[in-house]
Amino acid sequence: GRLEAGTLDAAANQLLKSGITPIEINELKQGNDYLKIIARKLRSRPPKLQDLIFLSRQMYTLMKAGVPIVRAINGLSDNLTNPMLIDTLKDVVNSLESGRELSAAMSQHPKVFNHLFVSMVKVGESTGELDGAFQKLSEYLEREKETRDKIKQAMRYPFIVFSFIIAAVVVINLFVIPQFEGIFSRFGADLPWQTKVLIASSNIMQNYWPHMAITSAAFILWLRHYLTTAKGRMKWDRFKLRIPLIGSVLYEAILARFATAFGLTVRSGVPLIQGLNVTSHAVDNVYIGDKIQQMRIGIEKGDSLTRTSASTKMFTPLIIQMIQVGEETGSVDDMLDNVSGYYDREVDYKLKNLSSAIEPIMIILIGAMVFMLALGVFLPLWELSSVIKK
Repeated sequence: GRLEAGTLDAAANQLLKSGITPIEINELKQGNDYLKIIARKLRSRPPKLQDLIFLSRQMYTLMKAGVPIVRAINGLSDNLTNPMLIDTLKDVVNSLESGRELSAAMSQHPKVFNHLFVSMVKVGESTGELDGAFQKLSEYLEREKETRDKIKQAMRYPFIVFSFIIAAVVVINLFVIPQFEGIFSRFGADLPWQTKVLIASSNIMQNYWPHMAITSAAFILWLRHYLTTAKGRMKWDRFKLRIPLIGSVLYEAILARFATAFGLTVRSGVPLIQGLNVTSHAVDNVYIGDKIQQMRIGIEKGDSLTRTSASTKMFTPLIIQMIQVGEETGSVDDMLDNVSGYYDREVDYKLKNLSSAIEPIMIILIGAMVFMLALGVFLPLWELSSVIKK
């Protein structure tokens, strides 16, 4: 018979539930298989944080209930929607069945499971607390998602306003200014400099818009390629932290991520050097990751965590004191939690005030644009009226 299912395992489960024991299951090849493969490749994107949170939660629940790993992963793959994550879990199952550990199988897919995820799973395997590792991962990913959502929400309003400003400038230059230019040229009056600027910008946009479009597209493609290089990524990540108003929020959000991830590895029993190496990749910023690698090198040379933290100039003196107390009392993980909470509160406070800080800047930009447009359009009209009266 024939049965429609997402995977061979899903088809077998359906048959078993209906009282049929399958001996052999073959995938039916159809004429549009290539189209399905192409469509699947196009939809194959890295999973979102929400997918990884769901995976971690479900794995914690299943591991806590004593469900075998292979059976748990097979059941989870049937409930997921991301094609890349589903294919990854299938490959992980194949690796597990061939004798590999779960962490080793996950490490073969860095686009899905980052260093922190793999390291936490490895620690859970070595300590026999794999369920606890997935629980900590789900809590960390939830916290990370909340921070990212807050930053996106704060940036949405300025982005929309600036997009409308750019669209308005393009429409005015392509459709509005040319109409007035014909009126002014017929009267032959001497035009104000504001009008000359508007007409010149309009002429440039009308005559050279194909060149501008091609240049912009080429620049975007070059920039995307440049940002994939190590040098480009380093400069871009450093530049983001220096953007007025926004840079400080991003910087403190990354420091909160560092404290959370590093505290998680310390509490789980990961050695400091390995924990710093994992955390440098987890912060998702090459510039800050390089600073964390400097801390790792300092600890390898025998320096204390306090001195290496101070030498990077990443933290405020208050945070350095907290790390020092944690190092002296043997509670570095608790102090890192305090650091994470401190920066989380700072980020929340700045995000709440970010819109009110950006609004005056946007009002000034919009006002300047409207004022320039008004002068450029209405000043020659007033002069033309005086010429007509004479």
